[in-house]
Amino acid sequence: MSPTIFHERGFRFLFFSREEPRLHVHIQSPKGEAKYWLEPDLILARNKGFSEKDLHIIESIIKEHEDEIRSAWHKHFKA
Repeated sequence: MSPTIFHERGFRFLFFSREEPRLHVHIQSPKGEAKYWLEPDLILARNKGFSEKDLHIIESIIKEHEDEIRSAWHKHFKA
């Protein structure tokens, strides 16, 4: 199961249900896929296909929606 948190600027922000417990978010679009750790700091964990410009946009969206992402994480994983 891959619950979507939200869509913004052509990117889908989501979780994969059966992954490691460390807080993170996945991002998908036709351009590529990425994964960011949110703890202890916002760090790019993996990138496949996104340009540096895309990553900059994605990071700014994550920062804008960090509380929403964290809340969705805790609700979904019951943490």
